[in-house]
Amino acid sequence: MQNWLSTAIARIEADFQRSADTHLIALPAPALQAKGIDLYLKDESTHPTGSLKHRLARSLFLYALCNGWIKEGTTVVEASSGSTAVSEAYFARLLGLPFVAVMPRSTSPEKIVQIEFYGGRCHWVDNAAQVYDEARLLAQQTGGHYMDQFTYAERATDWRGNNNIAESMFSQMKRERYPIPRWIVVGAGTGGTSATIGRYVRYQRHATRLCVADPVGSVFGAYHRTGDTTLQGKGSRIEGIGRPRVEPSFIRTLIDRMIEVTDADSVAAMRWLTAQLGRKVGPSTGTNLIGMLELAAEMIKFGERGSILSLLCDSGERYLPTYHDSTWVQAMMGDCTASSARVQALWETRA
Repeated sequence: MQNWLSTAIARIEADFQRSADTHLIALPAPALQAKGIDLYLKDESTHPTGSLKHRLARSLFLYALCNGWIKEGTTVVEASSGSTAVSEAYFARLLGLPFVAVMPRSTSPEKIVQIEFYGGRCHWVDNAAQVYDEARLLAQQTGGHYMDQFTYAERATDWRGNNNIAESMFSQMKRERYPIPRWIVVGAGTGGTSATIGRYVRYQRHATRLCVADPVGSVFGAYHRTGDTTLQGKGSRIEGIGRPRVEPSFIRTLIDRMIEVTDADSVAAMRWLTAQLGRKVGPSTGTNLIGMLELAAEMIKFGERGSILSLLCDSGERYLPTYHDSTWVQAMMGDCTASSARVQALWETRA
């Protein structure tokens, strides 16, 4: 068993060694740049499994392996809206382990295809709030391990050493006009990324502040204001972020600011950014962009200069029949015309 464990860890570390760092994109925003505001997106869509969640899945597997929770032949079970499950299916295949993803039926078809491509199996629930108990039950029935990203995301990621997205961000900013960002903006699916970056910023004693951009229907905004762990929300239509309950991995005390974003604004910003970059991005990146633009407008109002950095979470190719389909968006979220006008006004500093 010890030999299997050693081999499993070595395989994951070798996979990491083969990976280059993700690119930091300087957004072309002349109106903002003229006022001393530079915007950047770290492109996490270039990981082998196509999203930021590749980092999380790698960390969760290493954490579970070193804790003795995963052994040879263990069935790995996860509750997910899709992206984490894609990445965990990749690592499960790397180690020769069975994998089951418990997901809402609304999960995008492209993610389902990817999970199954890596040998994973999808188990459906009707409501996002059901994924936790169903995943726990499946793990018990199979004698497997429930990975539980919503509890362990912030514990599994090392904010001091390697495999650190925050460390990479600051290293890549060294030659920019404002190398220490005024703000870093992230979304919150589990809270692991905000915890990693927030701790790193404090540990390194940077002046950078951390903002979480979160869908209006998510519970995290109210939890950040009140600290009430019993709160519940309706969740979010923006796949991958926003939760109906307070997750243990979401650490409110290291977040300086929450910005709540409507679903229509997220989709409008996604479309706007797709046009600016000439490539499709996912809807949670649109949520991040709204957070960046609102902070930029505030900085301009108060005569501040500096850089704002966020994440391009995943590619829009995963969402072609949903968020990138106008008919689907109209049916699910209504008319986004007003939101599109708002995004353009923020981009052009007219808001």
